[in-house]
Amino acid sequence: MSRPVTAPFLKRDPHVGVKMPIEEQPLALVVVGNATTEGRIRSIMKHQGWRTEFCGDGDKAVDEYVRLQPDLVFLALDIPSMDGHIAALEMRETDYSARIAIVTPRSGTAVARDAAYSAGAVGVLVTPLTQSVFDEQWDGMMGDVPPAPGLADLDELYPEVEEAEMPELPMPPLMPLMPETVEMPASTSPQPEPEESPKKKRKWLRRIVLLVVISGIAAAAAHYGGLIDLSEYFATLEPYLP
Repeated sequence: MSRPVTAPFLKRDPHVGVKMPIEEQPLALVVVGNATTEGRIRSIMKHQGWRTEFCGDGDKAVDEYVRLQPDLVFLALDIPSMDGHIAALEMRETDYSARIAIVTPRSGTAVARDAAYSAGAVGVLVTPLTQSVFDEQWDGMMGDVPPAPGLADLDELYPEVEEAEMPELPMPPLMPLMPETVEMPASTSPQPEPEESPKKKRKWLRRIVLLVVISGIAAAAAHYGGLIDLSEYFATLEPYLP
């Protein structure tokens, strides 16, 4: 699958610089992690009429690719946080038409060519980079984007970390049973005795009066019979008698 070539600058001779507004210039994302190489790419691509953005981290480079959608990526294999080969495959997985050129020192050319084939790179650039290197590789870099057979093995090359299973937490202890409701004893305060009815009061009153009358008659009989002498009591009661 190839990336459609719609911009005329892609087929332009690399030595011909064209003045155009910055926002209309094609964009190259540079992920090589080497200041000297970054400077050379910036200078050469500026002469080509391109603007450049830089990133020194492989993992972040994939995010930057998604954010910037560059027209070309210069990618080294020995970059921090993520191998450049894997980063290239991640970009191709995100955008199958991603145009990527592998940048490598001469000692790593063989490994770089294998990675370029796996990721479907459009070229392998050997440092130190010069204008002549770009001249030799330019048509290939601006041509069709090769397939990326390494995408089929991406899961094995860069397995996703499986989510750790949460350990089973012990059940919390059961709440202690609440004590049964204790019935409060009935009030032991003495109950007021019911008042006697008026009828009972009158009955007792009659009995008392009758007892007093009988006692009085008996006492009088005993006095007149000479058994007892109540004269002094009669004298005391005389003022109260009718």
